[in-house]
Order: sequence, then C-alpha cells, then structure tokens
Amino acid sequence: MEEEEQLRSLMFLVTYMLLKRMRDINDANIQRRNEIQRRIRHRQYFFQRQRRMLMMMIAGGIRSNARIRTRPWTTTPSTDWWERVVMTEFQPSDWLDKFRMNRETFFYLCDKLRPRLARQNTSFRLALPVEKRVAVALWRLASNIEYRTISALFGVGKSTVCRCVRDMCHAIVALLSSIYLRSPGEQELEDSAQLFLSHWGFPHCVAAIATLHTAIITPSNNASDYANPAGWLSVMSQVAVSGRGHFWDVCASFPGGTDPAEILQNSSLWATAAEGGLSPAPPPTFMGKSLRYVLLGEACYPLQSWLMKAYPEEQGRTASRTALTEQQQLFNGRLARALRVSQEALLRLRARWQCLSKRNDCGLDVVPTMILACCILHNMCESHGDAFKAEWQVEVAEAESPQPSHKQLLSTSMNQSNAEEVRQLFCDYFEEQNKLNN
Repeated sequence: MEEEEQLRSLMFLVTYMLLKRMRDINDANIQRRNEIQRRIRHRQYFFQRQRRMLMMMIAGGIRSNARIRTRPWTTTPSTDWWERVVMTEFQPSDWLDKFRMNRETFFYLCDKLRPRLARQNTSFRLALPVEKRVAVALWRLASNIEYRTISALFGVGKSTVCRCVRDMCHAIVALLSSIYLRSPGEQELEDSAQLFLSHWGFPHCVAAIATLHTAIITPSNNASDYANPAGWLSVMSQVAVSGRGHFWDVCASFPGGTDPAEILQNSSLWATAAEGGLSPAPPPTFMGKSLRYVLLGEACYPLQSWLMKAYPEEQGRTASRTALTEQQQLFNGRLARALRVSQEALLRLRARWQCLSKRNDCGLDVVPTMILACCILHNMCESHGDAFKAEWQVEVAEAESPQPSHKQLLSTSMNQSNAEEVRQLFCDYFEEQNKLNN
C-alpha cells in the first residue's frame, strides 16, 4: 500500500511537470509570434515613412512645368484635343464659333480672371490652366450642351466642368462688373441720346427697359411662382439697354411670374432714374423746356416723367379699342421702333450665349449669376468689336420658346402726375418732325 501511494504521488508530480512545461512552451511561442508581428509592423511603418519622405523630396525638386504622375483614381482622359487642336490649329472662325469671341478677346478675358481662377499644382495632380478653365465654361455658356459631353471633349471630369462654369461666372461678376456693367457717365449719356435719335428716331432718350425670361428646370420649392405668362417655368431679369445695344443695368433672379412693374419699382434703376442720376446736371433742354433724359419701357411698366410708354389702346377687357389721336398713334409708332434696340440686344445676347435661350438645367443658385455673367460678356464682346454671326440668331429662333408678353399696365397710382405732360412734349416733337418731312 505504501509503495502504491509513493508511485501515485510520483506519477502525479511527473504529469504536473509535463503540463507546466507544455504551457510554458506555448506561452513562449505566443510571445515570439507577437514580437515578430510587432517588428514587421514597425518595419512596414518605417518603410512607408521613408517612401513618403522620398516622394515629398522628389516632388519638391521637380520643376512646376514638369508632368507629375497621378494616382490611378485621378487618371483622366486624353487632353490632346485641347492642347493640340484648340491651342495650335484653331482658326479665327473656329474661336468665334466655339467660344463666341476672338482669340485676342479670349486671352484678354483669361488675364482679367486669372486672380480668381488660378490654382496651385499639388504633389499628386496638375491644376487646370486658367485658359482651359475659361474655355470649358465658355463652351457651356455658348452651347448649353451637357456636362458629360464637355467632359469627354476637354478630358476633365463632369464635376470639374460644373465647377469651372460656377467659378468663371462668379469671377466675371466680381472682377468685370465695374468695367462692363456700370452706371453711365455724362458723356456716355450724351452719346446714347445721339444714337437713339440718329438710329431709332427717338430724341432725348438714353436707354430702353425690357424683360428677359430664361427657361429653367422645375425648382424644388414654389414651382408655381416661376410660371410666366406663357405657361413655362423661367427666371425673369430686367435689363436697361443703351442706344449702342449695351446693358447698363441688370436685375436677375426673379421668378417668372413676378410683375415687371414691381421689379422696376424695387430696383436701384428706379431710384437712380427718379433722382435724376441718368441725366446731366443741369438737365438739357427739350422743346424749349429743361427736361431730364428719359427711358423707354414696354406697356407693362408705369408711366413716369423719366419713363415713357405707349398710349394704351384698350381701356378694359370688355371695352373696344380706343380711338387714338394721330399724335398718339405717331408717338406709339416711334416708341415701338425705338424699343427694337432692347429687343435686338436681347436677341444677340441669347444667340451668342445659348444657355439663356434653351432650358437651363443649373440650380437656381447659379442661374442669376450666369445671366449677369452673360450680359457682361455680351458688353465685352461688343466693346471689343467681336463679330456676330447671323446664323446664331437662326439657331435661337428654331430652338427657344418665344419670350412671353406681359399685360399692359393701365393708369395706376404709380403714374406720375406730370408724366402725361412730358409724353405730350414728345407727341408735339414728332408732329413737328412729321410736318417738316412732308
């Protein structure tokens, strides 16, 4: 019995020693594996850090005009068309057809916008040149084609096309408004009055007011407010056009269903004209009286001493046509002829920048700025003498919806008491001229 107890104790001790030895071996193996993995991770981190430092050193030493290898996710299609065809092979007619301006005007615009559009190269990609950014945006404004088409043409992403359009429009408004969209000086007022008289036969007038409707996609909120009198959705703008066909004042971003008279009354143009800001001091003489220069407006505007409109031919919905006097008919005819200056200017604007003649699929936060930018570009191209092609107008006539006509505004409290006296002076002038010509 005693020997069996000793043997059992010995076997128990041996078993315990073996199990302990196996556990120690397993723990040592685990620690060894953990240490190996820690060293591998440390070495990988060290090599990655060295690689990043080496890439930064290489990138810092490369000249700015060298081509930098981009990551796979930044790879873009070939830009051969822009670099080889446009920049080296485009003829003057090609620049005019595609960008709606001469090559010289294009690079002048790029220089003016460079402070706002220039971007810095990075270690992983080259920034788009200002010239290419402007070309992408002008192509969109001139043609209104889809972003994906322009993306494939210029070898850039669709989001880049959208960003180029937005950035250029904002840059034009910020940098060029003070040059091409500003209140006229005294000499410009006199020149415009001379042009209205010599080209359109209307004296003592410096500008014509008109409306522009730009078709839009259905907005997410208050869509019914954007339905214009013709029934389609639009953003309405108010423009003042000089005798030269340039835009002096532009108010954009109003829903298409807004009353034009309300827009005018709440605009800076109303305050400026009412205070005599569109006439030199002292006012020039007309028909033997001291009279400020006037503006011309359509029937939807109120009659003011500084804003002439036609005599109404209808007094109500059920009334028959009012019999106007010969003087009044003559005045209406001369006024309609002079208002062609604004109609032709808006037609040239929509024909040159067809994003305004076709339905614009940009958001409402971009459309008003785009309209302002197009008006500024119109003035710039006209000032630089860039050619205008008649076929552009044919394209617009075939593609666009007709501009809606607004209801005539009959006598209201907005009419000034002495406005009729001023309009009668013009009637007398036209009657005198008519007698002299006969």
